Amino acid sequence: MYLGIDLGTSAVKLCVIDAEGNLIAQGSKDLPISHPFDGASEQNCEDWWEATRACIKALDPALRAAIKAIGLSGQMHGAVVLDAQRKPVRPVILWNDARADVECSDIIAADPSAAQRAGVLPMPGFTAPKILWLSRHEPEAHAKIRHVMLPKDYIGLCLHGKCVTDPSDAAGTSWFDEAARCWSARLCELTATEPAWLPRVLHGTDVAGTLLPDIAIDLGLTPDIPVAAGAGDGAAGAVGLGAVQAGDGFISLGTSGQLFVTTDAYRPNIENRIHAYAHTVPDHWFQMAAMLNGARPMAWLADLLNRPIDLLLAEAAEARPGPLFLPYLTGERTPHGDTTIRGGFANLGEGMSQGSLMRAVLEAIAFSFADAAEAFARAGTAPTSLLAIGGGTRSDLLMQMIADVTGITLGRSDEAVVGPALGAARLALVACGDKPMEAVMQRPTVRHWFKPKGAIDQGTQIRLEAYRALYPALRTVQQKLR
Repeated sequence: MYLGIDLGTSAVKLCVIDAEGNLIAQGSKDLPISHPFDGASEQNCEDWWEATRACIKALDPALRAAIKAIGLSGQMHGAVVLDAQRKPVRPVILWNDARADVECSDIIAADPSAAQRAGVLPMPGFTAPKILWLSRHEPEAHAKIRHVMLPKDYIGLCLHGKCVTDPSDAAGTSWFDEAARCWSARLCELTATEPAWLPRVLHGTDVAGTLLPDIAIDLGLTPDIPVAAGAGDGAAGAVGLGAVQAGDGFISLGTSGQLFVTTDAYRPNIENRIHAYAHTVPDHWFQMAAMLNGARPMAWLADLLNRPIDLLLAEAAEARPGPLFLPYLTGERTPHGDTTIRGGFANLGEGMSQGSLMRAVLEAIAFSFADAAEAFARAGTAPTSLLAIGGGTRSDLLMQMIADVTGITLGRSDEAVVGPALGAARLALVACGDKPMEAVMQRPTVRHWFKPKGAIDQGTQIRLEAYRALYPALRTVQQKLR
């Protein structure tokens, strides 16, 4: 048996697979998140570890005893800063935090070539600008830093005691030289970072360390089993779907959204804000459109209305198109690179229902993927068929909307909701040597294909154009509010 752990933003998720890749067990534990000021997003890494422990301990004892290896996945970009004793200096600044906007501009002003080296323009959610922000705004905390880690790698540290990451997670820091697949001394210099603080980089299928004896006893696992280096959630999702060869790809509908295509070379696309990153597997990279909000606005609206999300989705399926929604609750990366913009509804009227609002949210998520697909197309990449993962894939209506507005056929498998945890478990299976990578990283069986209905109809095209007009309009309003 092989355990995959995915440290998400809203929850820790895990799965157990057997040697044939069959899903044996799953579990999850919700995580708290704090927003100490507008644009700030933080978590405590101690909460991550306690939730991980609870998830593992909830598994059947006999199943835990049979686990032969562990793999890791997690939210990317988070700044886990540790002191000389490897204790947290402060709460973790997350991927959707917007405080380092000025620092990003300063990095490019200091060295315009930084984006070409790092795979994308620096953005506030990335790790490196946050360390520069700490040096300016929390110098006492910055002075205590001796290690900087990524979220999943903190879990790894707790499990095996070593400071290790993988290329895909390193890629999202703005410290990584994507073409050379190593840390860049120049990018560290630009961001008040000592290269010695950064973890060792291993491929996702490499063994980062073995399970510490005391941790094994606590978790009911076998001591000294290997722990794979793992992957950032995007690359882990790719591994779970077998998207490890050039041209393979998927969309992800989790808290954030992604459109991901594997490449066999480093292909930066800076002008379209497409991320060009090193893959977790050797000799491959990927291009990714990153949307900060993904399927999260669905849960946000359900929480706001205090209604079950399934009922709202059913009402949305019956509602006629009406309001428009801009889903940028925490800013946006692709295509705007604007972490300060916020969302909003437009075209509201007295006849609007709660189902109408949810339909507008679903439509907006679909339109954000239309923007992502267009950004890819401008750079010459136009996928015709992609797999899909993430909790948002449960909605047939949303999946069909995305297929219709992007012109891309989407496939949903039984494992779609498992997502990166499955990829992490597959990395564990390879790391312990029980099977080669090519035998493990197979594409899943697609149970439902969502095919575009044809060219976008005139009504949808008008609404897409109106949606795209919302961003500059609301940005103007927002600037006046400041």
